[in-house]
Amino acid sequence: MDCYLILKIKQSLTKMKQLDYYVLDVFTDQPYKGNQLSVVCIDHELEIDQYHNISREFGYSETSFVYYSETEKVFKVRSFTPAKYEVAGAGHNLLGAVCLALIKQWNVFSHQGQSPRVKVKDIPVSLRIATRNELPYVGMKQKPAVMAGGVPEDIIAAAIGLQRDDLVLYDWPVQIVRTEVAHLMVPVRDTAVLENATVNKRLLKRISQQYGFEGFYLFTTNGVADGVTVESRFFNPGIGIDEDPATGTAAGPLAGYLEKLGYIEKYKDYIFLQGKFVAQPSTLAVVVEEDGIWVSGSSVIVMEGKIYL
Repeated sequence: MDCYLILKIKQSLTKMKQLDYYVLDVFTDQPYKGNQLSVVCIDHELEIDQYHNISREFGYSETSFVYYSETEKVFKVRSFTPAKYEVAGAGHNLLGAVCLALIKQWNVFSHQGQSPRVKVKDIPVSLRIATRNELPYVGMKQKPAVMAGGVPEDIIAAAIGLQRDDLVLYDWPVQIVRTEVAHLMVPVRDTAVLENATVNKRLLKRISQQYGFEGFYLFTTNGVADGVTVESRFFNPGIGIDEDPATGTAAGPLAGYLEKLGYIEKYKDYIFLQGKFVAQPSTLAVVVEEDGIWVSGSSVIVMEGKIYL
């Protein structure tokens, strides 16, 4: 390629709208682990097709778009999957965006005092901000868990490639649970069964539509790693997520479910491990309180660059 052509390409790029982006690994304090999240910095709302195109270009389970609203005096986040679905709730899409703002020392929380908050899809979310291992450690508050019905075990077993007897853990039910988002809690016998699950995406989509929830959170308490309360896997093909390495919007409902069953206690810290079976282990910390559930973790930046619109 000659120098003239290179110059023309550079001139063309400089005339295009540029946006800064970052890629973070979320619910981890180590690079190349946790759940990958792209975060794009904008100064105003984009066209809906631009949100969709950029999210599809990154190809991660979710891409978050962030800006500070001077009129509302709040840090705002909108998040999309590659399948054109806008995500709400306090999950890795929000945690990564907040951690980025703190790592980059953006002045978006200082005026809020002891009660920092953000808006996700224009829904306020309360935060707790601390530091661990020289990284931001952020808690996101979800609503109290609500039990929202069950799904027959034989239907679920067929959709995840297991036998009905594999869905036996202390006689706990397969249960839809909602905080901000409704997911299906699926207890399985042990980590070997958890690893062997093989999903049928077509059936999962049909079941979630029929029973009115989003994702499938398979979990067990048997055979888990030391210091871990639960190991889990998450599938949500209905919004374009085949398997997610960390899902804050499901960890909150699971914590509420386990507390209602008497397996965990209010106001105590517990650790959920997710993503091990896709080589992206993620650590989600949960605390159930009377008025809500806190899901917490850290994030690290692994890439940054420019997007051209």
